[in-house]
Amino acid sequence: MTLKHFPWPKTPRLNVSPIWNGQTFIIGGEANRVIAYGAETSNRSESLTSMHENFVGTDHPIERMSRQWALKSVRLLPSESAMLDVGCSSGFLIDHILTHLPEAQLIAVDYIKGPLEALARRLTNLPIIQFDIRNCPLPEACIDAVTCLNVLEHIDEDEKALSEIFRILKPGGIAHIEVPAGKKLYDTYDEHLMHHRRYAQSDLLKMAHKVGFKVSYTTHLGFLVYPAFWLVKKRSRLLRGLTHEQKVSRVSGQMDKTHKSKLLQFIFKIENNLSTYVKFPFGIRVIAVLKKP
Repeated sequence: MTLKHFPWPKTPRLNVSPIWNGQTFIIGGEANRVIAYGAETSNRSESLTSMHENFVGTDHPIERMSRQWALKSVRLLPSESAMLDVGCSSGFLIDHILTHLPEAQLIAVDYIKGPLEALARRLTNLPIIQFDIRNCPLPEACIDAVTCLNVLEHIDEDEKALSEIFRILKPGGIAHIEVPAGKKLYDTYDEHLMHHRRYAQSDLLKMAHKVGFKVSYTTHLGFLVYPAFWLVKKRSRLLRGLTHEQKVSRVSGQMDKTHKSKLLQFIFKIENNLSTYVKFPFGIRVIAVLKKP
């Protein structure tokens, strides 16, 4: 199936199904690069997204490793498979997948519309839609794979969001989920990034089983740096009373420092090599590859 024949849901404004012609959506005779299906209140903002991407960018070592893991999950799928990147933002993961899988049938989705419009100007042949994953407008069993990196922690009803991902997947479809690890390490950094929570691996897998998934694979990112990460998080928990400006300064400084660290880049390179042979029992982030029976 090509995306020209994808069952696009009817738009809220005109109540008609859009047509994807390979470069843009046609709705009621008019061209539209981004289709908006609306969104409820959620823990994410355009300014927060911009701050995170300005400091982390495309080359932060843990972000590079994160994208490599997502690519591993989807690259064995047939080239005609329909893939949905939930929380795509400015499209860093999409760029990575298209570089290695240029024939991938990708659909970009985010809650925040601003970055989607910028992405539409940059990637002119990518279908882009905006909606709230808690109330996904896509029909049941229409997607072969979903990537969802660092999204669920921003959603109050994370189980509802995961159940929607399960619903839209075809039988045999996969979901590549990544969330921040360390259930008891929630601190100023998480608070400023508008995380509702951090996750224990066991809690994430329990929720996945509850909505119907089978767990194909699970591991952690940031295993080798976890002791230092744990100390920083414990110290930060003592600083929850900071002003908004102090939080912005502290979080931005942490991002910038780790982004530029040559040592961190070296450590993650080692971890990436080890990950071929080892499942890490703890770390900074949890990865779960889930399959719909």
